[in-house]
Amino acid sequence: MDIEAFRDYCLAKKGVTEELPFGPDTLVFKVMGKVFALTGLERLPQQVNLKCAPERALALRESYDGAIIAGYHMNKAHWNTIILHKVPSNLVAELIDHSYDLVVAKFTKKLRAEYEGLD
Repeated sequence: MDIEAFRDYCLAKKGVTEELPFGPDTLVFKVMGKVFALTGLERLPQQVNLKCAPERALALRESYDGAIIAGYHMNKAHWNTIILHKVPSNLVAELIDHSYDLVVAKFTKKLRAEYEGLD
């Protein structure tokens, strides 16, 4: 998956916005204002940070040594950095979904109601 496919996949999800809160080089994807994915636009090779359940994060790092690493500049227990060209596109999509679902699962009742009211 390249960075454009990554961006398109993220933006197709319900309630997602993209922002540049850390400057022009870091693209952040949020669902209802909560971060679930980010990428450094100038970093090569292209890589993305995704939220991940801690036990799964460790297993992925072991299985994809060097391709999935502890989250760069993130909480290492809850975030992974994925080197896009080293990981199959279907796995990247699955990990985007997992990150998104983890964030949605933590919504407050009020935020969940707003989310569920979206088309």
